This record gives sequence, structure tokens and C-alpha cells, in this order.
Amino acid sequence: MTDELERKIIALFALGTSYQDIRAHIEELYGIHLSNGTLNAVTDKLLPELQAWRDRELDAIYPVMWLDAIHYKIKENGRYITKAVYTILGLNVEGKKELLGLYLSEYEGAHHWLSVLTDLHNRGVKDILIACVDGLKGFPEAIASIYPRTEVQHCVIHQIRNSLKYVASKNQKAFMVDLKCVYKAATLSAAESALDELEAKWGEKYPVVIKSWRNKWETLSAYFKYPEYVRTAIYTTNAVEAVHRQFRKLTKTKGGFANENSLLKLLYAGMLQASERWTLPIQNWNLTLSQLSIHFPGRLDDHIDL
Repeated sequence: MTDELERKIIALFALGTSYQDIRAHIEELYGIHLSNGTLNAVTDKLLPELQAWRDRELDAIYPVMWLDAIHYKIKENGRYITKAVYTILGLNVEGKKELLGLYLSEYEGAHHWLSVLTDLHNRGVKDILIACVDGLKGFPEAIASIYPRTEVQHCVIHQIRNSLKYVASKNQKAFMVDLKCVYKAATLSAAESALDELEAKWGEKYPVVIKSWRNKWETLSAYFKYPEYVRTAIYTTNAVEAVHRQFRKLTKTKGGFANENSLLKLLYAGMLQASERWTLPIQNWNLTLSQLSIHFPGRLDDHIDL
């Protein structure tokens, strides 16, 4: 087994290629027959690298961080159970995306997010300006307990999806037209007026939906204080969902995983490949950074040259 052959196997593995297809490919190219055990031994060489990556020291501050979870079936004690993979994507002071960690838990919950945030803190993250999260109950409180000065932005896309679950299909199109006036408004006051109009029109039919928007309005509407070019970066968890789409591509042919390591090493290999494209800062980053330095006075001073 040469280094070149091992690199070839890992490159194919990182694309989500099954062991069966890797074996066939290697046999066709090199005339070598490999067992699943051999392929497993090769891909297991990613595990120490993965552990070092998970333990590495992180930057002291991240202007924006997205936190979300994706679920997989993993075999445990002879049966498959669903576990949550917590994905943390940070935007560093250079405006470049960086996957900070992958964490596994039996289910998604604020308590488990607290342990994730504690780990980030222990690895050197002392401040987060804006945390973009889904609508999980208790999530903002978990963030506040570790990072009390962090501004929480609830993902508007998650909120829209959850809202539509309670709207009759025949009304969804019309409801979305009115709802768009809320989250696409130019100013906070215009958004609040649109929300009042939404309630006046749909409140009797869908009180649960309106109540949800009202209860979360403080964190759903945080982005209105920023110009348009800043808003697009923060008001959804789209950035981390793009990572999850990459993960789904890797795992779409796999119904479940034999153990946690078999999943994590695949996600890690795929993440390394995806992050090769994250070489440039996000659009309008210098303008965004200037805005953030105004909205969060003093907190970026030691980390950037403005």
C-alpha cells in the first residue's frame, strides 16, 4: 500500500464514494483487490487528524457564528438510533468561513448546545458578536450563560418553515406574500407595521403562528439595525445549511453508520474538501466589519486594523 494509493482512497472517500465503488475503482486502475477491512484501516488514519482538529485552539473572537444540527442514524448496542451532529461555522475577522467543530449527541437540545459552547470557550473563543441559530427553545439562554454580550439572531428561514406547518396549504401562497413584507421590510418600524397587518389579516385563523413571531420578535428582528449588505450574512443559517447540503451529498447512499467514528471521519474528509473553496472573504466584508465595529464598540479593536 503506497502513500499515493492511500491518498487516492481517501480522496474517493471524501467524495462520499462507497467502499464497494472504491474497491472496483482501485481494481480497475491498479489491478489490486482490497478488502473493506483494508479500506477501513486506511480511512481510520483520518481519526487522529480529526481529533487534533477538534481540539485545536480557536481565535479569540468571531464576528459571526452559525450554529445548527443535522441528524444521522448510528448503530449502538445492535440497533440504529438517531443522533444529532452539531455543526459550528464561524466567520473570522478576515471575513472567511471556518468550520470550528463537529459534536455528536443523542438528541438536539439547549443543554447539549451548552456543552458545545463551553468547549468553544475552553478552546479559546472569548467573544462572539452575533450568533445565528434555529428556533430551539432555550438556545438563546444557553448562549447567554457563556457569552452574555453576544447578540442572538434567530434564523428567519427556520421560523418561516415552522410557521408554514400550521398554515393550510390553500392559504400558504397568500400568507407568504404578506409574511415577506415582514422579514423583507426596509426598517424595523416597517417590519413591525407589516407584522401588525399580518396579525389583522391572519390572526384569527392562525393565532399560533402570529404568537410565535411575537414571542421571538426580539431575536428574529435583530438584523434590522444593519444595512442590507450586513443583513444577508446574518439573518439566516444558510451558511451552515450549505455545509449540511455537502454532508448530505456525502451520506445520501448510506442508511446508517456502524459507529460514531465512521460518520465523523466521513464528514471531516468532506469538510476538508469543501473548505478548500473558502479562500476569499464574504462579499462586502470590509464594509460589514466597519458596521460591526460601530455596533459593538471596543470589542473588535484588539483584533483588527481599521
